Amino acid sequence: MFLVSGLVLLLTAVILTLVLILIPGRPRIPLERRRPADNDSTSKISRFAGFATAALERYLSSRDLKLYSREALELSGLRLSQADYILLVLAGGCVSALMGLIAGGPVLALLFFLLAPPAGILFLSYRTSKRRAGFDQQLSDTLQLLTGSLRAGHSILRAIEAAAIESASPTAEEMRRVVAETRLGKDLLSALNDTAARMANEDFVWIAQAIQINREVGGNLAEVLDQVGDTIRERSEIKGQIKALAAEGKFSAYILMGLPIGIILILLVVSPGYMNPMFGHPLGWGMMAVSVVLMTVGGLWLRKIIDLKF
Repeated sequence: MFLVSGLVLLLTAVILTLVLILIPGRPRIPLERRRPADNDSTSKISRFAGFATAALERYLSSRDLKLYSREALELSGLRLSQADYILLVLAGGCVSALMGLIAGGPVLALLFFLLAPPAGILFLSYRTSKRRAGFDQQLSDTLQLLTGSLRAGHSILRAIEAAAIESASPTAEEMRRVVAETRLGKDLLSALNDTAARMANEDFVWIAQAIQINREVGGNLAEVLDQVGDTIRERSEIKGQIKALAAEGKFSAYILMGLPIGIILILLVVSPGYMNPMFGHPLGWGMMAVSVVLMTVGGLWLRKIIDLKF
């Protein structure tokens, strides 16, 4: 019965989408009079998405709501507004709910829909961590570009601009932001420290401090950055060794944390009625709550074990 209901809903959504796409409306004023310089026509889906985004943006601005902050979206590298990302999360939640309805019924559909907003936050965190890791891996090459430009006779700001042109993302984006902020009147040290804070990179703080000290006392900045680069490369080697030693513990933690959830999902798909006593009895809810607490404690414990400081 649930499978039939899900298929009916899916067929209805497809029919409505085809109607919106294939049956054009008749505007009261011709397009050439409304937008004389615009020759490209947009579809109804695009216009509906733009209208929904604008309406949601006005709603969020009027109530000063920040479900997904602009800073988090920028750190993740997504060039989207908060309204755009919320609509994407809601669309993903609806698709997940439909899949849950087909697979396990209304309870699973509601669970999948409620998991969409936390999944959006986890996705932003994953993108941010990946972007910061990429910035850290490119830092040695960035230093080489800076020292090469300085030895060629360029100023430090021109060297940073050259690094922004030659580097890959995310270093290029961050260096362009430093150049833009400096040209708008911000102090170079403040711009570099802000970049280090955004990327959560201690090594870049050393670079900023070396540049600031050189601006105050003078000297050969290229040689100073070479020494800083050697230190950063040695720290990178130590970080790689630590990651290799801690990889087994991380993998074990992932398996132990994901195994119970995976078993439950497989049971819900293979035999949807098998887990009904667990979800419908107070004792089952209590057991699940205790399991969540114990898994959280175990995850934090394993994270503390493999989080090595040096």
